[in-house]
Amino acid sequence: MNGIRVVEVAAWTYVPVAGAILTEWGADVLKIEHPESGDPQRGLVSSGLIPAGGVNHMFELPNRGKRSVALDLKSEEGRELLMKLVATADVFLTNFRPSARKKLRIDVDDVRAHNDKIIYVRGSAAGQRGPEAERGGYDMSSFWGRSGAADNVTPASSEYPVNMPGPAYGDTLGGLTIAGAISSALFHRERTGEALVVDSSLLAMGSWAMGATIAGAHAFEIDEYPKPVQSEAANPLVNMYRTADDRFISIVMLESDRFWPELMTVLESPELIDDPRFDSHATRAENRAACIAAISAGFAKKTLDEWKVALKDINGVWSAVQKPREVVTDPQVEANGYIADLEDAAGTPFKLVTAPVQFNEQPSQVTRAPEHGEHTDEVLEELGLSMDQIIQYKVSGAIL
Repeated sequence: MNGIRVVEVAAWTYVPVAGAILTEWGADVLKIEHPESGDPQRGLVSSGLIPAGGVNHMFELPNRGKRSVALDLKSEEGRELLMKLVATADVFLTNFRPSARKKLRIDVDDVRAHNDKIIYVRGSAAGQRGPEAERGGYDMSSFWGRSGAADNVTPASSEYPVNMPGPAYGDTLGGLTIAGAISSALFHRERTGEALVVDSSLLAMGSWAMGATIAGAHAFEIDEYPKPVQSEAANPLVNMYRTADDRFISIVMLESDRFWPELMTVLESPELIDDPRFDSHATRAENRAACIAAISAGFAKKTLDEWKVALKDINGVWSAVQKPREVVTDPQVEANGYIADLEDAAGTPFKLVTAPVQFNEQPSQVTRAPEHGEHTDEVLEELGLSMDQIIQYKVSGAIL
């Protein structure tokens, strides 16, 4: 993406994540923020989501590597400067709703009047058409709740639906999708000369993630899939099992006839290999309760650390069920450079997960997110404005 410039008029996480990924791939992403308020994500320091006195990781995550340009788009001068930047850009990226884009005069036709080759990219809660095109949304609602994901993972015994695995779960997946779509649109423009309008939404992303379940529910004419229960798994070799220290191991051995002897050997239960209750996939399914109990008893013999040693050379697929902080020191994560070490503008060290794609076996080069309006002067000077002109814009309030 070296040489590609993106003008981003967006806030929060979902769409800005796309810009952040493009910076890792080499693009110059100009984050446009209001001179006074900036991206509201900067204010999360007081929300409890950010440790007191610590790095605002919730802002760093979707804004790494960008340059912040503080423009008041409601002023004629600010909008004029935006369009000067648009004229130099390849991509315009926004999550503003249709009415806001119209009011600010930054809709497709407005932007294309200054650059007819720009790729115009919109991310939304539920799409650009339909009765809810103007409604906002976050991933907990539009991605997790509306797509059926929350219902599908919630046990029947639970009083409330299960929440997302963590903050920005759907946002980060959706942003990655938009970054990939931008790459395709740039390729299309390179081949044909045509600049596309690109759309995605949290609802689209949630529906895609639940695609197999949604298709299956329709095919079987059922409202929802049967809730998975550990003690009733149809294939006992695709399940979660508790260790002696109350941790868990996930095994996914779909070809159960192939892996049953190996698993029973490592669980120190060789006598079960030829047990007539468990000697085939069909008998294990028929006697699933007894089979799951036998496997559970085996895994209960050792701690998670002991199982990591005992299982390391088997052919069947397994994984420790890790806690989020453990991922930081996962040997495979470290070996592949999946987490970067950074410092914020104040010099405070922190870590960020890198974009989940590498080129030529090289981890991405990740840099910190910008301070509010940090690059306003620099970018405007690149446009050819003098410092006297920039100062005049500051005095008028059009820029920070």
